[in-house]
Amino acid sequence: MLFATPVHAVVRVSDEARIASCIHAAAEGRPWLEKALWGLRDQEAGWIGAEVSNTNGTHDLGPLQINSWWVPKIAELMGRSGPEVRNWLRFDACFNVEAARWIFLAALRDTGDFWRAVGIYHSPTAWRQQRYSLSVAKRLERRFGDSAFDQAVAAP
Repeated sequence: MLFATPVHAVVRVSDEARIASCIHAAAEGRPWLEKALWGLRDQEAGWIGAEVSNTNGTHDLGPLQINSWWVPKIAELMGRSGPEVRNWLRFDACFNVEAARWIFLAALRDTGDFWRAVGIYHSPTAWRQQRYSLSVAKRLERRFGDSAFDQAVAAP
């Protein structure tokens, strides 16, 4: 029996598969990093093409909702234009995931603390970081069950 499926539903499943593939590649075989990226992905819940307005005038872009505040910094590091980077963050799932990886790993390198790095991904404000980290931890538990934290805190 055939069922009519809306076109956007098919595209969404395909987009999720693409995002999953990007997360797997960005983790480079490190289970703790793959889990961290999934936690951020589940928390942010963006989509390919997303541009969500924030009250402070910035926008959250793409699947992992990279804040537009990062666009000039990423553009400068890459030697590319801001509009080009913004477009990639919105429409290129793997570029978006790689940017999320870079932001998270920079925070991890700077702090040496996995959960603080998760919080910094979201905000420079301590109380927002704590609230965000707790929410990400809950999402990791939902996705990975009892094994959620096996290696999540074993980051280098």
